[in-house]
Amino acid sequence: MSEKLKVIDSDVHHSLRSDRDLLPYLADTWKDRVARAGLGLLYSGYYSPVGVGRQDAQPPGGGPAGSDPDFVVKQLLEPYNMEHAILTGNLFSVSVGHDPDFAAAIASAFNDYTIEHWLDKDPRFKGSLLVALQDPYLAAKEIDRLGSHPGIVQVVSSSASRMPLGQRFYHPIYEAAERNGLPVAIHPGAEGAGQANPPTAVGYPTWYIEWHTCLSTTFMAQLTSLICEGVFEKYPRLKVVLIEGGVSWLPHLMWRLDKNYTALRSQVPWLKKLPSDYIREHIYLTTQPIEEPSQFIHLKQIFEMFDAEHMLLYSSDYPHWDFDSPDHILKWLKPEQRRRIFYENAKQLYGL
Repeated sequence: MSEKLKVIDSDVHHSLRSDRDLLPYLADTWKDRVARAGLGLLYSGYYSPVGVGRQDAQPPGGGPAGSDPDFVVKQLLEPYNMEHAILTGNLFSVSVGHDPDFAAAIASAFNDYTIEHWLDKDPRFKGSLLVALQDPYLAAKEIDRLGSHPGIVQVVSSSASRMPLGQRFYHPIYEAAERNGLPVAIHPGAEGAGQANPPTAVGYPTWYIEWHTCLSTTFMAQLTSLICEGVFEKYPRLKVVLIEGGVSWLPHLMWRLDKNYTALRSQVPWLKKLPSDYIREHIYLTTQPIEEPSQFIHLKQIFEMFDAEHMLLYSSDYPHWDFDSPDHILKWLKPEQRRRIFYENAKQLYGL
């Protein structure tokens, strides 16, 4: 290409240098607990044998990968011509702990930390407002507290949950997000941990490769719940972003839902149109980790089946081991399709 593609990265994982970074943003009760024992987050328990972060993404001055905004600018934004990076953090397991008040306090502290140490550092960084799922009313309160901040562009929570995310228990989150004009994103990472359900429909797998591969089934179940529970009839302006859950499963789910709806619509009388219509109007997916069949034409056909040109957002998953460089994926797309997926869809969704 003669002109370098402009990019908006919809999934960049920034992190704390240490748990103690949150202390200035916590009330004394929680501050003492974190200072004494750390965050105590319940990660999935399925550890990657190749690590989680790229070794070359560790900042020169020390600290975990993704913990230095200046280095992220140097290693990610500048080389890849990124106009914006949507920060998603790495504390999704806050939603599977057993203490709703502590979880909400940690989420709020992380949001304040993100604003001060990242969003105020470079205008190209845009933030995702982390909420914990245990108490949706506390989550809604957090959305109202910071939802109008100009650097915040979406709400983010875990895709791991105690019950399907479409159920009315969670509706205060969607109501607050719609009220503040923010999409809601869900992101994996805590499946099988804490009070979340097993990471697969048949229980607990043995290996990380199984856990990682089956994350797509979590997104299938959550999306089905959002549609069938009528979330998008109740909140017609709401958009939902499915981050890091894969892509190629979507046409099958749309076909299967539409087929079942024709015979079972009496169970969901609040739905006014086909499930696939709600999906096309309200759902976005991110590219990473993009499926890579041996013949690209097969993925191209799948893209055509669900209008990927208007529903996909480019994501790198920086600084994780399965990072997808914008220079190396989906090269077979037409120029206009690349512009939409790598730039224009996110620009429009997030109002950038």
